[in-house]
Amino acid sequence: MRVKAALVAGALVVAGAVVFVVGGGASADPINLTTTGARYAATVVIEDPAPGRVAVEVMVSEGDADSVAVSAVMADMGHSTPELAATEREPGRFVAEGELFSMSGVWEVSIRLDGPAGEEQLAVKALITD
Repeated sequence: MRVKAALVAGALVVAGAVVFVVGGGASADPINLTTTGARYAATVVIEDPAPGRVAVEVMVSEGDADSVAVSAVMADMGHSTPELAATEREPGRFVAEGELFSMSGVWEVSIRLDGPAGEEQLAVKALITD
C-alpha cells in the first residue's frame, strides 16, 4: 500500500512540474548582456524578455552617447522591428519602451549610439520566451 501511495504522490509531483513549466508558471529570467565596439561599450538589460511591450535599458559604460535607439531582428523568420528611441534617465542610462519582439525565439537586438565620438551600432543576441 505504501508503494502505491508513493507512486501516486510521485506522479502528482511530476504532473505539477509539467503544468508549471509548460503553462509558463515561471517568468523568464532578466537578460543582462554587455557588448563593446570601437567607440562605445554598453550593457543591455531586459527585465521581462517576452513578446509584446518591453522596456530595454541601455547603460553606456564607455563613450559619451548623446542618443541611443534599439531595434530587433529575427532573421530566420524574416521579422524586424522599427527603431525605438531611448530616453536618457540619467547620464549614461537610457530606456526604450515599446513593441520590440513579436514572438518567442532568438532575436538580435541592435543598439545605435551617437555622440561626440560618432555613431556606432552594437548588437546582442537575446532569447525571448513566453
